[in-house]
Amino acid sequence: MTELHPDLRENVRMLGELLGQSIQRYPGRECFERIEEIRAAAKSDRRQESGSGQRLVSLLGKLSDDELLPVTRAFNQFLNLANLAEQYHGIRRKRDHQSDLMVEPLAGVFDRLKDGGVSAEALHQCVADMRVEFVLTAHPTEVARRTLIMKYDEMSDCLASLDHADLLPSEREAITERLSRLVAEAWHTDEIRHERPTAVDEAKWGFAVIENSLWQALPRFLGDLDRSLQEATGEGLPLQASPVRIASWMGGDRDGNPNVTHQVTQKVFLLGRWMAADLFLRDIKSLRAELSMWQASDELRDLSGDSREPYRYVLAELRDRLIKTRDWAEARVNGEPADTSGILFENEDLTAPLELCYRSLVECGLEKIANGALLDTIRRAHTFGLPLSRLDIRQEATRHAEAVAEMVEYLGLGDYLSWSEKERQVFLIQELQGRRPLVPRNWEPSEPVREVLDTCEVVAQQTPEALGSYVISMASKPSDVLSVILLLRESGMKFPMRIVPLFETLDDLRGAPDSMSALYEVDWYRDYCQGRQEVMIGYSDSSKDAGQLMAAWAQYQAQEKLTQVANRFGVHLTLFHGRGGTVGRGGGPANRAILSQPPGSVNGSFRITEQGEMIRFKFGLPQLAVQSLTLYSTAVIEATLAPPPEPEKAWRDTMDWLTERSLKAYREVVRENPDFVPYFRQVTPEQALGKLALGSRPARRKASGGVESLRAIPWIFAWTQMRLMLPSWLGSDVALEDAAREGRLPELREMMQGWPFFRTYVDMLEMVLAKADLRIAGYYEKTLLDDDKLRALGTSLGERLEGCVQRLLELKEQHELLEGEPVFAHSMRVRNPYTDPLHYLQAELLKRDRESEGKGEVPELVERALKVTMAGISAGMRNTG
Repeated sequence: MTELHPDLRENVRMLGELLGQSIQRYPGRECFERIEEIRAAAKSDRRQESGSGQRLVSLLGKLSDDELLPVTRAFNQFLNLANLAEQYHGIRRKRDHQSDLMVEPLAGVFDRLKDGGVSAEALHQCVADMRVEFVLTAHPTEVARRTLIMKYDEMSDCLASLDHADLLPSEREAITERLSRLVAEAWHTDEIRHERPTAVDEAKWGFAVIENSLWQALPRFLGDLDRSLQEATGEGLPLQASPVRIASWMGGDRDGNPNVTHQVTQKVFLLGRWMAADLFLRDIKSLRAELSMWQASDELRDLSGDSREPYRYVLAELRDRLIKTRDWAEARVNGEPADTSGILFENEDLTAPLELCYRSLVECGLEKIANGALLDTIRRAHTFGLPLSRLDIRQEATRHAEAVAEMVEYLGLGDYLSWSEKERQVFLIQELQGRRPLVPRNWEPSEPVREVLDTCEVVAQQTPEALGSYVISMASKPSDVLSVILLLRESGMKFPMRIVPLFETLDDLRGAPDSMSALYEVDWYRDYCQGRQEVMIGYSDSSKDAGQLMAAWAQYQAQEKLTQVANRFGVHLTLFHGRGGTVGRGGGPANRAILSQPPGSVNGSFRITEQGEMIRFKFGLPQLAVQSLTLYSTAVIEATLAPPPEPEKAWRDTMDWLTERSLKAYREVVRENPDFVPYFRQVTPEQALGKLALGSRPARRKASGGVESLRAIPWIFAWTQMRLMLPSWLGSDVALEDAAREGRLPELREMMQGWPFFRTYVDMLEMVLAKADLRIAGYYEKTLLDDDKLRALGTSLGERLEGCVQRLLELKEQHELLEGEPVFAHSMRVRNPYTDPLHYLQAELLKRDRESEGKGEVPELVERALKVTMAGISAGMRNTG
C-alpha cells in the first residue's frame, strides 16, 4: 500500500495540529476531545471492512445542538487544509523531491516527438501557430469563500518558506507562528457565503485569478516554451505569439441566468480594462526603473528626441496614458462622465511602444536586457491585452429568433417563426448582403428583445481583443447562426465575431455534423468565417440526458464527423470543450483527455471551459498555473503532431453494442421509473443545495420540473454528496455485465490496449467507482427514506453499483480499485475519516431540516451546520459539480 510522501504527510500533520490548537482555544478542550473521539471512531470503522459505522453514528447522535456547528466546521476545515498541503506538494521545490504530480517538461515532450519522426520545422510551426484558450466560467461549484482562498494561498507561501534548508531557528519559528495565525484566522472566519455572489462579483473573482496567479505564471511558462523550442528546433517563439489565451464567461453567460443583463456585461468589460490598466501600470513603473540605458536605435530616438534616457521617456508617455485609461474605466464603471482623450483602447496602443523599446535594445546589442522584464510585459500585452481577458457571450437560439421575428413583423414582412428554414436563410442572407439598416429608428421592441439588442450593442462597441466567442445554446440550424450575425451588424459591429453553435444533448450531438454541413453550404457564411470555425461540445447535458458511456461515445463520434465535414469544406475547426470538473461532466486528467480525442480533431487549436473549484486547483498559485499551462499545451502539440491511430471497425461496432445497452438501462431508471425522481429528491441534498450561495445562476432552468429541468451541476453535486455517484456509472453497469456474460471482456481489453479513448473512459469510471461508497449511501437511505418502494429502488441501485465494480475489476484484471493509481487511492483513504462524519451528520441534518421546514421554521444552527457539511464533503471529494 503506497503511503503519502513523507514531506506531504508532515505538512498535513502540522496543519492538523495547528487547527487542533485553535479549536482547543475556542470552543475549548472539551469540544476538541469530542472531535478527536469522532475522528478515531471514523478511522476504526474504516479499518473494519464490514464496519457498519455504528460507533461513529452513536457518537454523532450524542452531539448537542451547540456542538453540531463546531464539529462540522472542524472536519470541513481539516479537509481544506489537507487539500492545500496536497496542492502545495504538487509544486514544491526540493533537490531530493520528485512530486507524485510532476508534469513532463516541455523539452522531454519535444525530444519524444522528434524521436518519433516529427521534423524541427513541423514542431516549430505547430507551436508558433498553436491556440489553446482557457475559458474561466463561474459555474457555481466554488464552495470556498474568496476570503479563505486568500488565506490558504498565504499558507502555501509559508509551507514554501519552511522548505528552505538554510533557515535560522528564529526564522523558522517566525514562519511557523505566521502559519499558526493564518490557521486561527481561517478557523474564526465564517466559511459559508450568506449572500449569493452577483455576476459582477464572479467576474471580479476571475480577474483576481489573473492578477494573483496567471499574471506571473504566463511569462514564466512562455519563457520555458521559448527556451525548449529554441533547443529543439534552433528557433524560439515569435515575439508576438500568444499560444495560450484566457477568456471568460463571467458576466457574459446569460443562458438561463436572468441576472446577466447588458448593463452587467458592459460593467465587466470596463472592470477588465480598469484591472488591465492597473496591472500594466505596475509593470511599466518597474520597467522604467530597469531601463535606464542611453544607447538607442534611430527609430527610438525619433520618438524620444534628445532625452538622455530614451526608454524612460517612451515608457513615461505610456505610463501617463495607462493612468488616463484606468481613470476613464473607473469613471465609466461608476456611471460618471469620462474623458476619452489620450486613453489606450486598441491593443496596438500598448504593444507598439513596448516592441519599439525591444527592437532598439536588440539593435544596440542589449538582447540580455531586452529578454528580461520587458519581454515578460510584451508577452502579457499580447496574451491579456488591454481588455485583460476575452469575454464570451452565451445566449439561447430562441431569443435571437424572437428578436428577428419582432423586426420582421414590425416591417410587415410576415411571421418569421412560422417560416421554413430555407425561407429564413433566404431572408437573413439577403439582409446581410444588403446595406440598409433593418431596425427602424422609432421601433419599440418588447422587453426581452430590447435586452438582446442592447447586449449586441454593448458587444459591437468592443475591440476584437476584448471578445471571445458568441456561443449559441440549443443551436441546430444555419439560421440560428445567421440571425446572430445580423443582430450584431444591426448594432454596429464592424468586424466578424466568432459565432459558435453549442451541441449538448444526445440528439444535438447526433445532428451536429449535418447542421454544420448546412451552414458551410451557405456561400456568404463561408466568406464571413474566413475559413475558421469553432463548435462547442457540451459534456454535462449530454451525460445527464444519456448516461456517461453513451454521452462519451456520442461526443467522440460528433467530433470525428465535425472534423470530416470541416475538412470537406476547407475550414479549420476548433472544438470548444464544455467540460466540468467531475467525470459526470466530462472532467478527469486533462492531458489524457486531450490525447484520447479523435485523430485530427485537435489540429493545433483547443478551447476548454475551466470552472469553479477546478480553476483554483489548476491555476490558483503561479507555479500550479505553469504546470497546468504546460500540461495542456504539450497534450495539444502531441495530439496535433502524433495523433492516436483510428479505432478499428470492430471496436466501433463494440462501442455501438455497449452504448445501445447503457443508454436503455440509464433511461429506464432516470426517465421511465416513476420512483426515481422522488428517490433522488429525498435521498440527496438536491433541494437543500439552493441554500448554498454558490453562484449567480439559479439551480434550475425552470422553477418546476423534474430531472430534465435541473442544471447538470446540482445534478452531479447532489449524487456526489451522498456518495452514490450515480450519473457517472449508471448504464455502464449493464453494458459491462452483458459484455462479461457474452464473453466479450477479452475484446474490451484489446480496445483498452489500442484505443486511448476507451482506455481513458475505463480509467475515469474506475476513479468514480472508487469515490462511491455504498455504506454511506445506505445510511442516507436508511435516514431519509420512509417509502418501501423508494428503499427497494435504492437497494437495486446499490446492487448494480457493486456489480459494476466487480465487472470493472474483472475487465482490468485487478483485485481492488485504483491498483494503478496508488497515490490517488491513498489520498482518498486519508480523507475518509474526515468526510465520513460529515456524511453521517449531513443525513441527520437533512432529516431535521425537512422536519423543521414542515413546521415552518428551520433552526439557524441546523441550517448552518448543513451548509458546512456540503462545503466539507465538496472539499473532501475535491470536486462538487
